[in-house]
Parts: sequence; structure tokens; C-alpha cells
Amino acid sequence: MSAPDASVLRLGIAGLGTVGIGVVKIVQRHAALLSARTGRTVVISAVSARDRTKNRDADLSAYAWETDPVALAQRDDVDVFVELMGGHEGAAKAATEAALQAGKDVVTANKALLAHHGQALAELAESRGRVIRFEAAVAGGIPVIKALTEGLAGNSIRRVMGVMNGTCNYILTRMETAGLPYDTVFEEARQLGYLEADPTLDVGGIDAGHKLSILAAIAFGTKVSFDDVVLEGIQQISIDDIRRADDMGYKIKLLGVAQMTGRGLEQRMTPCLVPSVSPLGQLQGGTNMVVLEGDSVGQIVLRGAGAGEGPTASAVMGDVMDIARGLRLPTFGQPAATLADPVAAVVSAAAPYYLRLELLDKPGALAKVAAVLGEAGVSISRLRQYGHADATAPVLIVTHKTTRDAIDAAIAAFPGTGVVAGETVALRIEEL
Repeated sequence: MSAPDASVLRLGIAGLGTVGIGVVKIVQRHAALLSARTGRTVVISAVSARDRTKNRDADLSAYAWETDPVALAQRDDVDVFVELMGGHEGAAKAATEAALQAGKDVVTANKALLAHHGQALAELAESRGRVIRFEAAVAGGIPVIKALTEGLAGNSIRRVMGVMNGTCNYILTRMETAGLPYDTVFEEARQLGYLEADPTLDVGGIDAGHKLSILAAIAFGTKVSFDDVVLEGIQQISIDDIRRADDMGYKIKLLGVAQMTGRGLEQRMTPCLVPSVSPLGQLQGGTNMVVLEGDSVGQIVLRGAGAGEGPTASAVMGDVMDIARGLRLPTFGQPAATLADPVAAVVSAAAPYYLRLELLDKPGALAKVAAVLGEAGVSISRLRQYGHADATAPVLIVTHKTTRDAIDAAIAAFPGTGVVAGETVALRIEEL
């Protein structure tokens, strides 16, 4: 068998959904541009998907077809295996491992695969002299992986945070702008096709948590530790919370935060309040935003489309182009063997909190609440009481910096006051 032509880079694409077809279209539309920018001809040799008869709005007749993605990964005419199937077990995992074993480089958009198996795959890739690239796995078209592994490689990263699930941001901003309750907007998002087949992946914070765990590994030189991410979804956020937070100068976002503290690695994907005037506070619709803080560069903000055919395919092709140019980096920015076992922070860093309570209309109600907060070590920064037409009055409290444990202790003691009705809503305020 003759040696492959080094001037040609041959792709095998597994998964011909929205993103896969987007990649096909870029290769077909921009062949001359790709060649001019890499010095190589980028071609597609073969593809794989479950249903060959489906109309995919692209001409696939020139490509070999494999029904089994593992067979595609092992083909002799494939240099780079492009995994766009999704899922962290089954075909995606088996085919990715087969590609690396067969000496192929891998480009993937699969955040779940990396969140659950990133360390093992990185070790396998490096043992075979191969690379795994995954820009499209985090924040769609935003080049945040490249920013961390290349542009900010000379920085000690202090904090990574951002809005990393466009569906959740759409729901929260739609609730605000249209004055609609969560259930109504959730159903609207489902009808528009914005939600995963299992909606809890989106609204429960799991999808965004996968992304945060990957960024944390790169930023802090640790093994991926998705199981240590504190997850809390947006299901409990009410239109009243959104309106009243806005009244106090805040917006509610499903916000991911990762930082290395003296207590260990802190990773949270939870609803938070951010200042309305901040870049994150002004983020609308399905757009994503990632904020990176380095000791030398300070704070930088990356904003763009977090999903969709064009943006995600763009990120996939950016990785393909780097491989074509000969750029080869360890999977998580440094050799897998040097990644530390993360120690999860048991206690989050102190922060202000937003509390929403319903107080019974009784004399001394506010004093009793303030006393409970004081006994828990929580001091009040701001308090606002709203007019009411029934037996309870909504009260908003913004605390000074405190811990979640102190907040939880106070909430647990509220029923004993005899003046707090229903459940108290507590949301962290993230300082930017």
C-alpha cells in the first residue's frame, strides 16, 4: 500500500445531524479557502449515520458510507475522525477509542464524553501520539478552549465563569421580557426545538455542568471532575424573582463558576444574580458568554452563539484546521499524566445572597427574621418590602457576604418564627 498523500487531510465524519451537515457544507463551500490557510487539501473520505435514506440537504454521494462508526474510525482513508454523534457511552465512546487506537486524530463536539471519560481518553491519545480537539464541545462558536490553552497559556487562571447553556438563558430572558411564567416559556422552548430530548440536561444544569468541568480542568490543571460540580437548575425560578431581582439592580442567570481556592476546586452551575449593568447581566436570548480571569491579563469576556449548525460547525472546522497546520497540543493543555487529582471545595467562597420571603402580616415580623439571620451570622445589606393585598407580604433581602451554610441554617430556622409563610428562595449574588 502506498503512503498517504501528506498534502491531503482526510476526514471521517460520524454523525450527520445539524452539526455534521454543517461541517460537510463548510468543507464543500470553502475548499480553496481551507487549502490556502493550511497548505493542505481538506477532504471528506467517508461518513456514518444510522439512516442513509434521510434527506440531509447536502450532497453526500461522493463519500463512502459506514453504518458502524467504529468501522469508520478504523478506515485506512481517514486521518481525522470527527465525532458528532453525542452521548458519553455506546457508539461515541467506542468509536473514539477505536480511532485513537488506529492512530487517528479526533475532533469532537461531545462535552458529555469528555466530562465523563476525558482523562482516560487523553491518556490513550497521548500514548498513541494523537490529539483530541474539542472546541465545539464548549460554548459552540466561542473559541474559549483555544483562549485557555493558547492565548492565556502564560496566565495563572483565577476564575472561569459564564452562561454556557443558551436554552436556559433564552427561558430566563423570555420570562423577563414577556412577563411569562416558567412553565409557559419552557413549553414554548420545547415547541421551538430548543430543549434536549431529556430537558433536564438543559434546565437542570447538566449540559452546562459538563462544559464547566472541562474548562476547569484546563484552567486549573486538574483531571476532569464532573461529579464534583454543584448543580442546580432553573426550574424553581419564578417570574416574581426575575421582576424583583431586576428592581434591585440584578438579572438572574444560570451561571457556571470555577475557581481554585484554599479549600480546593470550587465548581458551581447554579442560578445566580449578576449586576444588570454587567456584560453577563446584559446577555439576551440564546447567546453564550464566558468570562476568564488571569493574573496577568485580568478579565476578558468572550460572547457568541453557543449552538446551532453554523457556529458549532465553525468550531469543529477550527480544530480540523489546527490539525492540518500541524498544531498538536495535549488534550487539556498539559500532559495528561501531570493533571492533578482535584480536591473538591466543601464550602463555597463567601458571597452576598438574595432572599425572597413571604411574611405574615404580624407585628414584629421583620424583627424576628432579622434576629434569625443574625443568630446564623448573616447580616442584612438591603431590605425591601412590597405592598400586599392578602395576609402575606413579599420581602426581599440582600445580605452582606456570607456562606451558603449560614444561609441554609437561617432558612431552616425561619418556620420557628411563626411569621414566614411558604418556602424561602435563596440565590447567590456573583460579584464580577
